[in-house]
Amino acid sequence: MHSSDTRMTEGSIPRHMIAFAVPLFIGNLFQQLYNTADALIVGRMLGNDALAAVSATGNLSYLLISFFMGIAAGSGVLISRYYGARDTEKLRLAVRTNLAFSFASGVLMTLVGVTMTPMILRWMDTPADVMDLAITYTRILFGGSLGLVLYNSLRGVMQAVGDSTHPLWYLIFSSLLNVVLDIAFIAVFHAGVGGAALATVLAQFLSGLLCLRRLARTEEAYRVRLRELCFDPTMLRLMLRYGLPSGVQNSVIGLANVVVQANINIFGTMAVAGCGAYGKLEGFAFLPITSFTLALTTFVGQNLGAGEHSRAKRGAAFGIVSCLLMSELAGLLLYLAAPGLIGLFTVEPEAIAFGAGKCRICSLFFCLLAASHSLAAVLRGAGKAVIPMISMLAFWCVLRVSFLKIAVPIWHSIDVVNWVYPLTWALSTVFLTVYTLRADWVHSFDRETI
Repeated sequence: MHSSDTRMTEGSIPRHMIAFAVPLFIGNLFQQLYNTADALIVGRMLGNDALAAVSATGNLSYLLISFFMGIAAGSGVLISRYYGARDTEKLRLAVRTNLAFSFASGVLMTLVGVTMTPMILRWMDTPADVMDLAITYTRILFGGSLGLVLYNSLRGVMQAVGDSTHPLWYLIFSSLLNVVLDIAFIAVFHAGVGGAALATVLAQFLSGLLCLRRLARTEEAYRVRLRELCFDPTMLRLMLRYGLPSGVQNSVIGLANVVVQANINIFGTMAVAGCGAYGKLEGFAFLPITSFTLALTTFVGQNLGAGEHSRAKRGAAFGIVSCLLMSELAGLLLYLAAPGLIGLFTVEPEAIAFGAGKCRICSLFFCLLAASHSLAAVLRGAGKAVIPMISMLAFWCVLRVSFLKIAVPIWHSIDVVNWVYPLTWALSTVFLTVYTLRADWVHSFDRETI
């Protein structure tokens, strides 16, 4: 076993989880630079309209990308299971099928995204003065979908076997390259928002190729050989079984967020820019929780695969409590520094006011968001991805959209749009907490053959 890989089935639980989560956190920090560098550099160099164009496209990109990424995540559960159980043959087959599916997904995503972008942006009531810029930015991003899917798929393989270090180094390098290319394309070549999108695409492809090179050179059972890629029917069925609920959940939540973005859009370009800037900050503030939830899924999957039921429960408890504490600290810091941080993206007082207003409503409730994500991570690691899907669809989609459809026409205030987040976070947390405490998720894999 390579020293960069980690079996979480023995030794100190906090040490394993923290050691695994820290590289993930640093990696996610640089991943967030992909999303933030464009907004920050565009907002400062090209102005508020360009910032609004970039901000208006985030939820659309997530809508189309997250479905395929959620399905691919199903293979991560299988890989961590087979790795924990030391089932070499099934581990190889899972990796090959996962990568083949990712290549196909990247091509399909490019075709769908490039074709549908104008229609969906119009449906979202994107402000007319930024429509052309938004279409240009989004189409170029979708043109590079294969690089994004490739990186996330291969990173998922590494993380499932406990290697969170190598993806970190690749991501740091490509993220810094993204910033350099952003500045070069915008300031030197005057390529506008299209240049910012192209910089992101090129950097994503590089990180994916570096991961592919690493997995192609390893001597472990999960080594990637392109000539051996296949769609094994049984393994693909299992991937879809564990990943389809997450894919459906992600895409439907993405659809709900597109509806939320449409409700923000009706308040004008300043609202789009300000709330978009807040969204970038929220992404940074929530990175520690994102990292711990990934560690939780891998930890639970490996330990249940090895039959370590008690250890899986202790690790789940430690991870959930850690997420709650970190999220509330991050929320408090963001609450206190909101106007100054929003001001990094735009100098327009009205846009800053919109962004700070959303921050003051949402940030102190980050503990609820963290609880939902960490409980869902535990259940996914146990192979119960359907339960988080039901929760997110019911509360983050159906209820969120219904609330906005009823409340916004009555009060016509952007605060109504902002309050929908804490409300739906709270309800999903209650549901997942009750289920996790009452259900026998620890023995779920014992009753199945994978």
